[in-house]
Amino acid sequence: MCLLLIAYQAHPRYPLVVAANRDEFFARPTAPATFWDDKPGVLAGRDLVGGGTWLGVGPDARFAALTNYRDPSRVKTDAPSRGGLVTRFLAGNSPPERYLAGLRDEADRHNGFNLVFGTADSLGCYSNVDNRHRVIKPGVHGLSNHLLNTHWPKVVRGREGMAELLHLEGAELIRRLFDLLTERTFAPSADLPDTGVGPALERGLSPLFIRLPGYGTRSSTVTLIDREGEVTLVEKTYGEDGRESGLIR
Repeated sequence: MCLLLIAYQAHPRYPLVVAANRDEFFARPTAPATFWDDKPGVLAGRDLVGGGTWLGVGPDARFAALTNYRDPSRVKTDAPSRGGLVTRFLAGNSPPERYLAGLRDEADRHNGFNLVFGTADSLGCYSNVDNRHRVIKPGVHGLSNHLLNTHWPKVVRGREGMAELLHLEGAELIRRLFDLLTERTFAPSADLPDTGVGPALERGLSPLFIRLPGYGTRSSTVTLIDREGEVTLVEKTYGEDGRESGLIR
């Protein structure tokens, strides 16, 4: 997962609105979002290599999503898959604060990550890069492959774009959020971050929707949780040519 846009307690009908893009190698086997037979009540896509997921909802409207922290100099080749961190929260029943305690105990085993987890009433973001848990406050937030609300062009544009849509609801809100997630404008060179991958790749990774040889935005997901706890999750999947290849409701 490489971009999360979160409106928390900022919409009159939905205390939690999430629009997200998952960027990944197209060769990595993936199953589209569905209810899992082996984890009752979990609705999520599935990484068929690591067995976990990047974003999903669970019983009692539990929500979790993960982004990687981009720093090639800190990659551990023997680290476990980070997708299991999302799955365990969704499938479990521990309150967020108890899950956080266990998360800290194993955080160093993993490559860099940010994990957003909680419910529409209590949401936070933990990063193992600085071992810090940030309470997500009411408002519009963005997360890519750095820390929460880092001033990257795609994060800034995503937050601004989501904020402009929060007067909408239902199908129109979903449609417009998907439009936002497919934005393919490259950031100016002067605004690019330096994460150690070189200027050309930084530019290629700068749009909200990524299309590079063998790598890009595999899926977009919009999640709405209303004040009664009812969840709407819609996923679009994309082929290597950047065209939509599936829709899951």
